[in-house]
Formats: sequence, structure tokens, C-alpha cells
Amino acid sequence: AKEGEPMNVALSAYGDGAANQGQIWESANMAALWKLPAIFCCENNNYGMGTSVERHTSNPGGEYYKMGNAIPGIKIDGMNVLAVREGMKFVKDYCSSGNGPMYVEMETYRYHGHSMSDPGTTYRSRDEIAKTRSARDPIEFVKKALIENGLKEEGEIKEIEKRIRKEVSKASKEAMAGEVPPAEELYSYVYAEDGSKEKTEKQKFIRMPQFENSVRA
Repeated sequence: AKEGEPMNVALSAYGDGAANQGQIWESANMAALWKLPAIFCCENNNYGMGTSVERHTSNPGGEYYKMGNAIPGIKIDGMNVLAVREGMKFVKDYCSSGNGPMYVEMETYRYHGHSMSDPGTTYRSRDEIAKTRSARDPIEFVKKALIENGLKEEGEIKEIEKRIRKEVSKASKEAMAGEVPPAEELYSYVYAEDGSKEKTEKQKFIRMPQFENSVRA
């Protein structure tokens, strides 16, 4: 940015489990030292895989927006799209004005397990999941807000949901029917003059997998 103009900002998102790793602190330290327009956004869903925040952080209450000490932080309801929009607008303005970095904690939740091997119910109850879904679901919040403020009728929202489900179902079927892309696709759209596949440039430092030397079952 030119002198006197707001700077672009860099947003780094990570989970509450990753928040305890060293690279977060190292990056934050350099960002504060150099007054970089960096936003450190912790998506705190209360569980690092299957470990609750009470068991994997020494930060009281697992409040990650207070981790910065010299770096200011803000806590935002990550299940409320309006809170996220207004909160991040404030954070962007702050960081892009030369004030340095800021921590953001998005208080959110995941209904399912962390991975295919995680059922998501061995370390929390089904009742907890159901209560969170019924009280804080982000999509239900938007639907309710639209109806209560007269922006949409209930029938209109049902039609939108029907259309979206149809689009997702179609895309899922196409993806499942598709072929596994070749290894060369790893660098497609990464290095190019204008983002087009035709002008994709293969970098010399990229070493493709050597399948002939791999151990195969």
C-alpha cells in the first residue's frame, strides 16, 4: 500500500489444538515485532481432535484471544454470520491501519468427528451436540433472522434449501464418478501468469513422485 493508505491484511486460521504449537507463537512474535497487518484467527471448537481445551491448554478457560499479551485480541461468535462480518471488519481496519497484528478467537463448534476414525461421541455426549445444534446452529440463525426481519418468507427459504440440496447431490455424484487426477495436477493453477491452466509453469524445484522407486503392495 502507498503511504497513508490501508494495507492489505493476511489472515491465518488454525484450530484450538494447533494454537498450542510453537509456530503460532513464533509467527505472532515476528508479526508484532515488525508491526505486520496479520490476523491470527483461532477456530475454537473446544476440542483438539478428541481432547477438550481444559486438557490441552494452560490458558485459563481456553480463551485464546487473550494469548497475545502484547498483542490485542477479540472474541467473536463464529456461529453468527453477522457477528463474524462486523467483528472481522473491525479487525481488518485495525490491522490495515499500521497497528500490527491481532488475535481473533472464533467461538464455534463441530457436530461430527475430527476425522473418519473419530466418531465424535467418545469424548462428549450426544446431548451436548444436540443442544448446541438446536441453540447455536449458524444456518438456523440466518433462516430465523431472515424471516423475523421480513426479508424472506418461510416458503422461499425451503425452496432455496431444496435447490442447494439438489446442487450438492449433483456435484457429489459427479465427484464420485470422476477419475483420480494425475500427479502433474499438483502444480496446476499454482504457478501461472494469469491463473489459467494453459500458462501453468512447472517450477524446477518441484520434484514429482517417483512411482517406479516406490514400494508397492
